[in-house]
Amino acid sequence: MSSPGEKDTAGGDGSPLPPTHKPEKRLHAAPPVHRKPAVMQDPVLVLNATFEPINVTAVRRAMVLLLKGVAQAEELNHVEVHSTSRAMRVPSVIRLLAYRHIPQQTRALSRKNILLRDRNTCQFCGRIFAAAELTLDHVVPRSRGGRSSWENLVACCYQCNNRKGDRTPEEAGIQLVRRPRPFTLYTSRQLMRLIGPRDEKWRKYLFY
Repeated sequence: MSSPGEKDTAGGDGSPLPPTHKPEKRLHAAPPVHRKPAVMQDPVLVLNATFEPINVTAVRRAMVLLLKGVAQAEELNHVEVHSTSRAMRVPSVIRLLAYRHIPQQTRALSRKNILLRDRNTCQFCGRIFAAAELTLDHVVPRSRGGRSSWENLVACCYQCNNRKGDRTPEEAGIQLVRRPRPFTLYTSRQLMRLIGPRDEKWRKYLFY
């Protein structure tokens, strides 16, 4: 055993021990991410088998329909999304391969459909917000017998919601931007036309 201050030697020949080399750690760069989350939420026009526009969905849902073989792409964008095995161009317009009967009744009452009907716009101040920055407001408060219905629910920002409180708009001194109404297929087509100018590929299908 060597005393303090002396170097360790190997065996009896007095030669110093060879320096210990630790293997270097190689850092591997993460593979590039090709899929952009924002692109996957872009709107896609959905046509019935008869080329009638019936809905607007997100790219993610549209690509699921294409991969399942229940729809085909009628118009494509130049953007591509990549998986481990293939690349696909993002659709702008898809068409269902089997005809789907669309009843004239209103859509399901839900937060998502209320925000879609109101175009992510607060119905009191008229400003547009991200979905996470909006809540639903009962025009006639539930404490006054107001129902959770198409005619009594509106998109509302948190500031206006706090201002209105448990009062009617008249009592709070504020006005509705527009009177709420059910979200029918007619309303849905109006929204398609509003979104349509953003994508020229939609225009030839929005003649209804």
